[in-house]
Amino acid sequence: MKRRMIVMKTLKKIIKFFRNLFRTIGSFIDRFIVTPVTKFAMFIGEKTDKGAGKFERWLNKRNTLVFVSLLVSLLIFFYVDNQASTVIDSAAEVLHNQIVDVTYNKEAYIIEGLPETADVTLIGRTVDLYLAKQLSTGKVTADLSNLKEGTHKIELNYESPINSVNYKLDPSSITVNVYPKVSATKSITVDVINKDKLESKLSVQSVTVDKEEVIIKGTEDEKSIHNINKVATVKALVDIGELIDPTAGVNILKDVKLVAYDKYGNVVDVEIVPEKVTATINIESYSGTAKIKIIPKGSVAFGKAISSISSSVNEISIYGDQAVVSKYTESYIPIEVDVTGLSDSKSYTVVVPKPEGIREVSEKTITVKVSLGEEKSMEVDDIRIDAINLGPNLKAGAMGENSSKTTVIVKGTQEVLDNIDSTTIKATVDLSGLGEGEHTVKVNVTGDEVKASYFAKTTTIKVRITKS
Repeated sequence: MKRRMIVMKTLKKIIKFFRNLFRTIGSFIDRFIVTPVTKFAMFIGEKTDKGAGKFERWLNKRNTLVFVSLLVSLLIFFYVDNQASTVIDSAAEVLHNQIVDVTYNKEAYIIEGLPETADVTLIGRTVDLYLAKQLSTGKVTADLSNLKEGTHKIELNYESPINSVNYKLDPSSITVNVYPKVSATKSITVDVINKDKLESKLSVQSVTVDKEEVIIKGTEDEKSIHNINKVATVKALVDIGELIDPTAGVNILKDVKLVAYDKYGNVVDVEIVPEKVTATINIESYSGTAKIKIIPKGSVAFGKAISSISSSVNEISIYGDQAVVSKYTESYIPIEVDVTGLSDSKSYTVVVPKPEGIREVSEKTITVKVSLGEEKSMEVDDIRIDAINLGPNLKAGAMGENSSKTTVIVKGTQEVLDNIDSTTIKATVDLSGLGEGEHTVKVNVTGDEVKASYFAKTTTIKVRITKS
């Protein structure tokens, strides 16, 4: 019931509004149209002697006044509507990023300063703008066909499909530099990218392209961004990731992009003929067997030493570049195990690392067992101290009688110590970065037996470096 009362009140307000509106309109017509028209008609009647009585009687008729008032109202309405339509229908539409179509001799000249796109503001009636957008035949043009070498200011033009539409361009004019086009020959180098996209057991053995040289075209002006003299190399970017289902053997990759670079590795914007080449990619699945060597890192608990190290596998299959695979099949792959603070025997699960150039290994993880025993020690005398990393054209000599050799303390279990060969112990001093003069350097000791620890009794020595 309450809702119904609200609706009724709302309807009454609406009816009252329209009643007042019509009264206002009627009052306006009566005051500004009917009354002036009547007065004007009476004035005409008074000035006309012949037939004045008949004209007055006709004019005093109610229908006559209504008809005349309606006619004048319609004339005023159509006039105002026409003027309003003219204003309302005028509109503007912006066409963003319209491609600039340039005409010039592309074989003879390089043009700099040309915008790729321009914005076009169309101005006209809404219906004309709609047609102009639907037709989409308009284009921004620049005619440079008559320009010679030098700097020129030119106007951009817009070819509108609708003549009744005006336009404004942004930019409307541009300044361009015209350079004579020159050319040179450059050799192609191959750059292989995205090798990691290959299956882990595959590797790229060799890549060749069907062209050895290309022609580069541009300018010789130092200020130009198209200067061919800046080109240091042209690279064929062979993207392994673009190969479809690569397999071991010969693979062909077409449309390999060519890119010109300067000596700093920056791209130089020059024309390259041809723009693309075809690459022949020889892919192999090269593998080998490599031993693994467990290397403990850190120090076990005081009084303890490593008695044995064993692993679930002693060798693994490796896949990768031929040279790298050959290197590790002739040596070993080191696997580090952190034994810091270890006080009792323990088994570790260790991730097998993939050295650079190795793409795949047969074992992802292995189990390493480290056993401990009682620590013993022994001394090995007369271990020669060698200098490493000495700079070119320099020589080094130890200062003092006992500076060329040292005694090494070796710690480990008794069984480990009994099997140590003194020739596998190395003592060195690192002279990297040192020049002529006298220097105090640290003595470092290493040994092949990874279960033992090595310490030099002579921790530092003095050396003199002179020119060789």
